[in-house]
Order: sequence, then C-alpha cells, then structure tokens
Amino acid sequence: MSEPSTIQVRRLANVDYVTLNRPEVRNAFDEHLIEEMTAWAERARTDRVLRAVVIDGAGPSFCAGADLGWMAKMAGYTQEENLRDARAAASMFAAIDTLPMPVIAQIHGAALGGGAGLAAVADIAVAADDAAFGFTEVKLGLIPAVIAPYVLAKIGRSAARELFVTGRRFDAAHARHIGLVHAVVPPGDLIDRVNRYLIEIAANGPEAMSAAKALVRRIANLSIAEAAPITAEAIADRRVSAEAQQMMKVFLKK
Repeated sequence: MSEPSTIQVRRLANVDYVTLNRPEVRNAFDEHLIEEMTAWAERARTDRVLRAVVIDGAGPSFCAGADLGWMAKMAGYTQEENLRDARAAASMFAAIDTLPMPVIAQIHGAALGGGAGLAAVADIAVAADDAAFGFTEVKLGLIPAVIAPYVLAKIGRSAARELFVTGRRFDAAHARHIGLVHAVVPPGDLIDRVNRYLIEIAANGPEAMSAAKALVRRIANLSIAEAAPITAEAIADRRVSAEAQQMMKVFLKK
C-alpha cells in the first residue's frame, strides 16, 4: 500500500500553492515529505507557466520541524544512513532555495527547526503575529545543520549564534526584527498580505525576477570590487533582453 501524499499542490492561475499536509504531526518533516517536496521543486524549476509559489501548512501549524517517529528511526541509523538522510534534506532545501520564481512562505502556528528553515529559503516570508519560531535542535542534542547556510544568509551570524546555542523559541515580532520574516500581520490578514505580494509579483518580468534571484546568490559573499564586473554584465544582459525591451517600451509609452 502506497504512502498517503504528504503535500497538496494546487495551481491557481500561474501560482503553485504547496501545502504541507501532515496536520496530525503539525506538518513535521519525515523522509516522505522531504522526497515529495524535492520532487515538486524539481518539476517546478522547469515549469514555464509558473510565476510564483506559496508554501503553507495544513492544520494549526506551518511546520514543527522533524517528525518524532522519523527521529526515533534515525537513532538506530548508522553514520552512513544518517548521512544519506541529511543529504536528502539538504537537497530539498537547495531545490526550493534555487527555484527561479519567487517563493512565499505563509506562516502560522509553529515554525520550528526545518520549518524555520523553510522561512529562510523563501524569498518572502509572511507570518501571523501569533506564530512561534525556533532553532530548537540543541534541545535534542542536535544542531540546525542543513538549514544553517540559508539561516545565516537571512539573519546573519550574530542572531544565528544566539538562537542556535540557546534553542529558544521566539515570536513573529523578533523574527521580523532579525529578518527571518518580512511581514507580520494578524492571522486573519495572512492570506490578504500574501495576495498583495502576489499582485506585486504579477506586474514584474518573470525573467528579470529569476535573474535578480540568481544575482543575489552569485554576489552575496563577494567584495564590491569582485561584484562590480558581474553586476555590470548582468544589467547589460537584461537591457538587451526581449523581455526588458518590451516592458521598457510599454513603460516609456505611458
């Protein structure tokens, strides 16, 4: 008997709404959820119609981190088996992080461990004001390893060091303060704020947004001197692109 689907994907217009669908365990990650999310992201990468993605969670939480049953199995794994598991999780986060279209995380309830990692790989994260975050792995003798590169890129070393070593939970206001999320709204306004972002995205050039995401990744750790020739080439390429030529022509006519 096949495993039930751990995610639901709905296509509305040119937006994928990806819902983590394990509400009975607060949408915690296990090997099946990781596999399905990775497969969806790989399909989405080459989807020429898709313009944006919204990731949310079914039930009372966004994502509570790792599933307890999965962790119980890990305890009996060999180092090699654990390495295979960890690499699968790392591949999932990388696949989402490098999607060419904007990714929005719509966060309510708990976003712990890998759930907070999903907020880190999203281009835009919107949280309900009663959402709870945390990199709680150290409470179990573990570390937030595969999500660490994305979290560091999002919130910086200082905030990461404090949150990684304490494992403390923090509220949406603090998540906004450190840059893990970009907007905090009452729970009833969550969908509306996400829709406002989608309206902004719909007015933009798809190729330009993809190029902008790629540029951030490429120059993030470079000096200004190192980045300068790359950025000059990037804008020159965009200026002569068919998309930019058409969009600038329409704008100038106004």
